[in-house]
Amino acid sequence: MNKLHIIGIGYRPFDIRAKKLISEAGIILASDRLYEVFKRYEGFEAVKDKVRVLNKINDTIVFIRSTIAGGEGSKPMVLLASGDPLFFGIGRRAIEEFGRENVEVMPDLSCIQLAFAAIGEPWDNAFLLSLHGGPDPEKRRRLPYGLQDLPGLLNKHGKLAILTDRENNPSAIASLLQSSLFSFHSSVTLHVCERLGYPDEKITRGTPAEIARLSFSDPNVVIAIKGAGRPEATAADFGLRESDIVHSRGLITKDEVRAVCLHKLRLPQKGVFWDVGAGSGSVSLEAARSCPELKAYAIEKNAEQLSNIKENVSRFGTANIVIISGEAPDALAALPPPDRVFIGGSAGRMKEIVGLISGIMLKGIIVINATTLETLNEAMESLGENGFEVDIAEIAVSRSKRVGGKQHMSALNPVFVIRGEK
Repeated sequence: MNKLHIIGIGYRPFDIRAKKLISEAGIILASDRLYEVFKRYEGFEAVKDKVRVLNKINDTIVFIRSTIAGGEGSKPMVLLASGDPLFFGIGRRAIEEFGRENVEVMPDLSCIQLAFAAIGEPWDNAFLLSLHGGPDPEKRRRLPYGLQDLPGLLNKHGKLAILTDRENNPSAIASLLQSSLFSFHSSVTLHVCERLGYPDEKITRGTPAEIARLSFSDPNVVIAIKGAGRPEATAADFGLRESDIVHSRGLITKDEVRAVCLHKLRLPQKGVFWDVGAGSGSVSLEAARSCPELKAYAIEKNAEQLSNIKENVSRFGTANIVIISGEAPDALAALPPPDRVFIGGSAGRMKEIVGLISGIMLKGIIVINATTLETLNEAMESLGENGFEVDIAEIAVSRSKRVGGKQHMSALNPVFVIRGEK
């Protein structure tokens, strides 16, 4: 098999090796957009008849396989790519298809490098992601991150560099951030870097509200930077204290019990989490802060507790928590299927709640807190009848308390933690 040579273009002149490969190539593959970019390069006129335009990645891979992989021709095959082909580019796919030993990559500058240089901002502490899925819904589904993940990622990392497409465009990104809790939690500055390397290159800086009203030319890159805002009660991603969380009359899952419950849940980094009978939202807060790409739904019926959850969500900037006002199981019917569920309160409808969850959860974990033997038995029966493997732990916590100048141990009410896995 002949080697495939992928050459990044767009910003710098070709080096000596790239010039040699292009001049000796039997065929040069490029998209329509990169063909227009290639026209600006020295030496284009001498090789323009070798250029074959293919716009779809799958068509390009099939063509390469049918020629190079088939052993046809002795001249190099060159594939022109944008910027650095191994930065969310075709380089990864080519190596997967043909093997590392059969692909040579010669990168140009990446658009991310140029974008940060253009705004004078270091990028060694930025989180880099691509929302560039194009029109293919299957490709969009396979993207590791989606538009809705941005508030949580920005809250965690503080600085994002985002490759966009026509749907996930700067205005859509700005609108999402404007509508999220960042408007209460912190300031956000967006930099939209349009058509980097083109004669009409343009940089626009503004708040989410300002950027949301504008339209931008393709291709573009968005850099989002979170500024100072309301300070969090703690900088820790895990381990909030009861005193950090707004709650009513001691109605909160105690710190030690909360830690055990979260361990039992084994939360995924991404997915859907239901907190049923959320109370103050303490479990949702810990889950959302530890896993910023997890979508947490805090379901609560009590008006006072709902107010507490709203205050806590705003306080900690956990934009990946969705607050649902209502009583389970009725309030659960319209929610996306969960990967994990915590039930802190069931209002006597445990069997109905577990039955509904079982009907839509193909696999996952439910963790239930019980303070009475009646609730314990009901939880065990409900999980067992619905095909969950059940294990139980009893958490008995004693805390030190100073009395008369001496430390004494004071016991809290024991809690049963019931875990069901399917």
